[in-house]
Amino acid sequence: GNGGLAGAGGAAGTGNGGTAGANGTAGNGGQAGNGANGGNGGQGADGLFSGWNGGNGGNGGTGGQGGTGGAGINGTGGGKGGAGGGAGNAGNGGTGGGGGLGAGGTGGDGGDGGQGGTGGEGGAHGGTGGEGGEGGTAGDGGTGGAGGTGAGGTGGGGGTGGQGGTGGKGGADGGTGGNGGNAGDGGGGGAGGGTTVDDVAGGAGGAAGGGGTGGAGGTGGDGGGTGGNGGQGGDGGHGGNGDDPLEGGGNGGGGGTGGNAGDGGTGGDGGTGGGSGGTGGDGGEGGHGGNGADGADALSTETIGGTGADGGSGGGGGDGGTGNGTGTGGSGGSGGRGGDGGTSGASFDDDPAATGGNGGTGGNGGAGGGSESGNAGTGGNGGNGGAGGTGGENDEGQGGNGGDGGIGGVGGTGGDSSNGGTGGAGGTGGGGGDGAGAGASLQSVGGSGGDGGNGGGGGDGGNGGGGGDGGSGGGGGDGGPGGIGGTGDGPGGSDGTTGADGQHGAS
Repeated sequence: GNGGLAGAGGAAGTGNGGTAGANGTAGNGGQAGNGANGGNGGQGADGLFSGWNGGNGGNGGTGGQGGTGGAGINGTGGGKGGAGGGAGNAGNGGTGGGGGLGAGGTGGDGGDGGQGGTGGEGGAHGGTGGEGGEGGTAGDGGTGGAGGTGAGGTGGGGGTGGQGGTGGKGGADGGTGGNGGNAGDGGGGGAGGGTTVDDVAGGAGGAAGGGGTGGAGGTGGDGGGTGGNGGQGGDGGHGGNGDDPLEGGGNGGGGGTGGNAGDGGTGGDGGTGGGSGGTGGDGGEGGHGGNGADGADALSTETIGGTGADGGSGGGGGDGGTGNGTGTGGSGGSGGRGGDGGTSGASFDDDPAATGGNGGTGGNGGAGGGSESGNAGTGGNGGNGGAGGTGGENDEGQGGNGGDGGIGGVGGTGGDSSNGGTGGAGGTGGGGGDGAGAGASLQSVGGSGGDGGNGGGGGDGGNGGGGGDGGSGGGGGDGGPGGIGGTGDGPGGSDGTTGADGQHGAS
């Protein structure tokens, strides 16, 4: 059976704040008193018998409301409202019951901590809203009960961290909203069992329980009346790590949403796992967006790295995790100068590496990932004004092609490989970007140089290897010179033919 019921939470603070100060002739209204603090949550009851679960702690009481500021006379403004009372402390979880004798029963799980109380609202004339209780920090999972004697039972798993408290709302006349509470960390795994009875050695300790999942970030407080700014969103908790070599890591919690003009919280990192890496949490929205979190690397060469999350507006994309096949780099956000695209993760094996993320407006494309034997990733395309990403290098397969430049941006460079990648095309508009040079080849034909944009010159062709032909020079844009052809390089055989120079564009 379970332990006894948890003790009730203490009563919330009673009454409003103190009386406003008297008004002098043509003076301001007095300052209102502060609300009382909420009571603390009750302690959870301990398990009475072996194997019984402890009770959960009670929730903290809500803080009392701040008093209303006194009204001014003769046209003078009234005093501001008092601050709301602080939230009560969360109650502690009860202690798990001990395991039974003999075979060694499993210890009971610790009770979850109570959630932090809500901050009091500001007074009618614009007092500051009370901050939410330490809700995210409060609510840590209870410690798992110790394993029983004998064979040594497995320790109970730690409880899940509590969610961050919500920030108090601003007062009617524009008080500042309180900040959201921090997300609670997952509880620690229970300690393994194994003790002695009558001088007989105990069994081996049980395995520690897995860590709990990180709590979600608290939501930023709403803006108050005229001109009130919202609080900043809390950061998402980190995902738990996988215990088994093929078990995936937990996903990172999403960043809290900012209030009006509040910055979004940063997404939590994905957990590490032998299987696929966890996906990074998305960046919060509102005001300036947070950056997307990087995808986690996969520990196994047979599994795929996590995908980098897209950035919020104005934030950069997260990098893709490393793995077989690899995660794709997140796209950069737009707004202001756009964020750069994330770099694609490298590939361990035969699967092709992913393409780098595209840049936002004004942002550069991310680089393509390298590969040992599969094709390397293509560089991401640049936003308007941004450069294309560089193609990934490769030991055996095709080098990644350079990404195309945005309007006015240069093309990305092709990656070096056994077959050199093709240079990206230059952007057009204004003075066009030059076409990028192709990657050199280790044993075969060099890549062709990219064509120049309007007004830009063509890229040079890549040099051939092992008797291969040199790549052709790229054609010039209108008014630009053509690129120079690459040279062949093949000792012991006939030299490769020199690539033809690119044609000069019409002026």
